[in-house]
Amino acid sequence: MRIGIDLGGTKIEGIVLGDDGTERARLRVPTPRGSYEATVEAVVGVVRELETRVGARCRVGIGHPGAISPATGLVKNANSTRLNGHPMDVDLKQALGRDDVRLSNDANCFAVSEASDGAGAGAPVVFGVILGTGVGGGIVIDGRPLVGAQAIGGEWGHNALPLPRDDERPGPQCYCGRKGCVEAWLSGPALQSQYAEATGRELRATDIAEAAATGDAAAEECFERYCDRLARALANVVNLLDPHVVVLGGGLSKMSRLYERVPELWKDYIFSERDRIATKLRPPRHGDSSGVRGAAWLWPA
Repeated sequence: MRIGIDLGGTKIEGIVLGDDGTERARLRVPTPRGSYEATVEAVVGVVRELETRVGARCRVGIGHPGAISPATGLVKNANSTRLNGHPMDVDLKQALGRDDVRLSNDANCFAVSEASDGAGAGAPVVFGVILGTGVGGGIVIDGRPLVGAQAIGGEWGHNALPLPRDDERPGPQCYCGRKGCVEAWLSGPALQSQYAEATGRELRATDIAEAAATGDAAAEECFERYCDRLARALANVVNLLDPHVVVLGGGLSKMSRLYERVPELWKDYIFSERDRIATKLRPPRHGDSSGVRGAAWLWPA
């Protein structure tokens, strides 16, 4: 049996899959807000609890923000910045007392899951997007993730927002140290901040979309700007990779109007005939479970 762990900014979710792919157990706990060591301890606790529930030792796959640097072996580029600079794979193996632990970028896990038997099943090129606490991406070509020389394949969130308007320059500060990154515009906290700045009111990101749909003019204006920025950012990906399917994941993927509005808008930015954009924008077939399922699949059956 295999355990998949999705290490997110707000939650740690774990799942046990049997060799036939069926779910045997599931557990979700809050991600510690404190130290790196507390996060490692929490992941180990989830693994131990899941193994207790199924009564067996399992191979472990973990999807995490950022990447393991091929040069140093340390985590880099994680928006959960307390992970950066640590040998998380080594520390987790030591804490669990085993070597059958594999780690991969969380967006890669999501993309592999959706490309395998999800919303991108059967498509030769799939781009999987995480829109949540951070903004990430994973590329799957013919069923295999494209990791790259720096292990940053698909990291569109730390490119600058394309075609910025005058009032979008230089853009909001990103945790990476730059201004105007896609993540700084399109993450859940970014959308919430944009609405609060415009209205003086606070709403969760998904509630902003719901308010827009029910006639809140300020919410509609904020949501429309979000859709246009997402369309511009994804158009750059389409122009470079030309994926057959783009699958959205993360908490903001639940905003159902994105799937209608963004393809209408990206026609103005994709380098092709406006009436012949073949790339499909789809919600995840496996919802919140895609990342954790992809992590489990780091180990073949």
